[in-house]
Amino acid sequence: MLVVKKFGGTSVGSPERVKHVANLIKRSVQSGNKVVVVVSAMGDSTDHLVSLAGQITNNPSPREMDVLLSTGEQVSIALMVMALNEIGIDAISFTGWQANIKTTCVHEKARVLSIDPKLLLNALDEGKVPVIAGFQGVAEDNSITTLGRGGSDTTAVAVAAAIKADLCEIYTDVKGVFTTDPRVVKEARQIMTVTYDEMMELALLGAKVLHPRSVELAKHYGVVLKVLSSFDDCPGTEVREVTDMENRNVVTGIAFDEDVAKVGIIKVPDRPGIAYKIFGSLAEENINVDVIVQSISPDTNFTEMAFTLSLKDLHKALKILEVVSKEIGAQGVVYDDKVAKVSIVGAGMGDRPGVAATMFKALADVNINLQMVSTSEIKISCIIAREDVKKAVKAVHDAFNLDKEGFSCG
Repeated sequence: MLVVKKFGGTSVGSPERVKHVANLIKRSVQSGNKVVVVVSAMGDSTDHLVSLAGQITNNPSPREMDVLLSTGEQVSIALMVMALNEIGIDAISFTGWQANIKTTCVHEKARVLSIDPKLLLNALDEGKVPVIAGFQGVAEDNSITTLGRGGSDTTAVAVAAAIKADLCEIYTDVKGVFTTDPRVVKEARQIMTVTYDEMMELALLGAKVLHPRSVELAKHYGVVLKVLSSFDDCPGTEVREVTDMENRNVVTGIAFDEDVAKVGIIKVPDRPGIAYKIFGSLAEENINVDVIVQSISPDTNFTEMAFTLSLKDLHKALKILEVVSKEIGAQGVVYDDKVAKVSIVGAGMGDRPGVAATMFKALADVNINLQMVSTSEIKISCIIAREDVKKAVKAVHDAFNLDKEGFSCG
């Protein structure tokens, strides 16, 4: 079997953990697998590099930040190859550009365009274990790029697709995907199998187990994912297409995101092109928006518009929107930076009546006010006060009896 194994920062956070991972890789090789490894930077080393840059300047060049941050993974791949060599496994390291990972030229948020797997396949044919630096690639102008936080997951899936791997294993510090964060709801249960669409929604809505783009890539190329712990011998969670939908739960899991701000534009002129003007201006600055609500105003010539975005983009967005609101003749911009998003996800929700009502009742029963609501065929998201997040997640988890489902490992 041809397997890509990705190990996150906590899995390689110390020399002892690097050695432990090396032994996991050795066991897989000795069982007859061909193995390609992708690693993240060690522990909190990326945060340390960001801190170093902050001690030099408050406005670092995105290009130079990519050069700086990419060094974290280079440390990991070198140490991992040394550890593998020490226990008799022939291995060779590849930076993102040595592995021919081509990306867009958008620094700090690049997207993978293509991977030429020739060098990786040659190494495998020579009996070596390629160890690749995650999170990074090279743009058309030969500049080093990074894929954003969590981008090593994307690297692993992209590599798996390029070499046509049978399986892509993502090793983390958790045992798999759970019905919600066990640190918030101790009764949360492990999910054995989750669909690509469900996992993508959970990741986008705040679940930290997998990077959303990695799941998107996996679905597009049909790469089977498995989320495993590098510290526990547990079967993990498989992410793939699932056909037995009739037997699946209505709600698979609950995600929450506290990195949220709500922005409102007051008295927006109600005419064609206004929404494009607002959201196009934000898109030009790579600012993503999520929940969007346009409401009726007593004055039929105007409307009220509200949406959510990442808290880290709020300051930048407000500067843009102050200008845009004047250009379109709106009354002004308001915001709330003390909100959060709680979402339920499940492929079985689409044709089941009463799902939204169950969620709303659960929140009402614990006196939580809904500020905004967004829905799709497989998710319902509610914007609430940030201080109510834990109470909300627990109430909704109980309402859908998710503590009675799933699998427990240890």
